[in-house]
Amino acid sequence: MTTHFDLTLDCADATVLADFWKTVLGYVDEPPPAPFATREEWLASFGPPEDEEEDDGAWLCDPDGVGPRLSILKVREPKTAKNRLHIDVRVPGHGSPEQRWDRIVAEAERLVRAGGTIVAAFDGHHVVMTDPEGNEFCVAASARPAG
Repeated sequence: MTTHFDLTLDCADATVLADFWKTVLGYVDEPPPAPFATREEWLASFGPPEDEEEDDGAWLCDPDGVGPRLSILKVREPKTAKNRLHIDVRVPGHGSPEQRWDRIVAEAERLVRAGGTIVAAFDGHHVVMTDPEGNEFCVAASARPAG
């Protein structure tokens, strides 16, 4: 039996970060938990927020139900250090090394247009990037063939 897990990102602006990661991963907004019709209803069930804004989080999921859920939660503290855990975004790993590298570079460029920043490129292997709030992630080829 495997254990299922979620990933949680702390942030300053949940809307901006959610939009970015939906673009990166192809995720969608996760529906509210039953029996609630909206996230607002669900949040209200916890009682009045203590000095928090309405837009304090976003919950994303893989539309195919394969990848982990992504929770993006607004926090007051700014990011102060390098992540100890990061996400690797994988492109298809088939083809020649040059073809794999071309796909890695193309994906990194797409993610720059979405708001990411390239930090370093390790030619032929992977690109280190940050999301709009400075969370590190890598773009690399999958060890498995596409499909």
